[in-house]
Amino acid sequence: MSLSSNVTHQAELLEKLRSRQALIGIVGLGYVGLPLALTYAEVGYRVLGLDIDQAKASAINQGQTYIEHIDGERVAHAKRQQKLEATTDFARAAEADALILCVPTPLNQYREPDLSFIRATMAGLLPHLRAGQVLSLESTTYPGTTEEELRPLIEQRGFTVGEDMFLVYSPEREDPGNAYFNTATIPKVMGGSTDGCRSVGVALYEQAISKVVEVSSTRAAEMTKLLENIHRAVNIGLMNELKPLADRMGIDLYEVIRAAATKPFGFVPYYPGPGLGGHCIPIDPFYLTWKAREYGMHTRFIELAGEINSGMPAYVLEKTMDALNEVGKPLKGSKVLVLGIAYKKNVDDMRESPSVELMELLKAKGAELAYSDPFFPSFPKMRKHQFELQSVSLSADVVALYDVVLLATDHDAFDYKLIQSSSQLVIDTRGKFVPNSRIIRA
Repeated sequence: MSLSSNVTHQAELLEKLRSRQALIGIVGLGYVGLPLALTYAEVGYRVLGLDIDQAKASAINQGQTYIEHIDGERVAHAKRQQKLEATTDFARAAEADALILCVPTPLNQYREPDLSFIRATMAGLLPHLRAGQVLSLESTTYPGTTEEELRPLIEQRGFTVGEDMFLVYSPEREDPGNAYFNTATIPKVMGGSTDGCRSVGVALYEQAISKVVEVSSTRAAEMTKLLENIHRAVNIGLMNELKPLADRMGIDLYEVIRAAATKPFGFVPYYPGPGLGGHCIPIDPFYLTWKAREYGMHTRFIELAGEINSGMPAYVLEKTMDALNEVGKPLKGSKVLVLGIAYKKNVDDMRESPSVELMELLKAKGAELAYSDPFFPSFPKMRKHQFELQSVSLSADVVALYDVVLLATDHDAFDYKLIQSSSQLVIDTRGKFVPNSRIIRA
């Protein structure tokens, strides 16, 4: 291929992206992909969503949402404007000028990176790639993934990265339920495989996202995402380590954190809880821990934080048992109502939820379990956990039936005054109540 045709590929793609005439392909229509697809549609791009889940594709094509915090009217409006459609046919990837990969990157049972979703997605896309496309990976992963996993596959197809095919990495920064920031207003970190790739990546994101932050390489962008989540995991781990200490000293740690947060510099408040949940904080730090071994390094600080955070459900279990013992009741046979099974408040997302781990521990000790969560009328099917339960509607009479009410996820929809006044015993893992003889912090 001649130099002039290479330049033409880049110039044509840049023009399409900047004029918003490009077709944007979003691969993976979950908690990251759907809001990103809507963001592009809302600034005028045509968007093609690709997913292996026919139910998601069908919902989008009917103008419906399937994620609680995504307004269904946004989907319906994008459909009415003919800016959004979805399919399970990966052959249509050839139509797209940009392909943005938003697929899961979990850990396996040995806490090692599981890139199977990325690899399977690339296997589905590769036969349909064409010259003049940009491919962006947004899934959180270890530094080197874009260059070591994606680039060789593209080159095996006969493309030259940076000339006729463009490769970038730009980590997702979604925060479901955040009322202050959304996909369009959260700055976008982006690194390219080459200088030409970086220029195309800027053009891809700058039309839809308020600010694009360029870094020197895909590896730097991958490391940036891990740093963000390690920062949170370590600081939450510190608060979780202080939680039992403050409890033994008779100090309200939440009061201390709120007081410290009044300092206008040098302190960022983080809060303890029953454990870490979600698709990022419990998982992402271990991507770097795994990769560090390749360089003969042992990331002790990260692993210690992970050990502390993963031990919090057991700590809450112990506090629950102690609290019941104080009123002369064993945990075995006690009726326990768990409030909130989502991993964080005000979202319909249970990935890695510490609430479910707590429920498993309580069940193993013989507790009679129930739960209440406005986002989950029935306990959903999960790969590792399953409870045949329906969400309990809260009333004073219902709450009073339980030996202990365990607040695991502090949804705003809960009536905390009712819970406080009607409960026999409350285990509070989120600092929502003022402790007393019936309300125990854990």
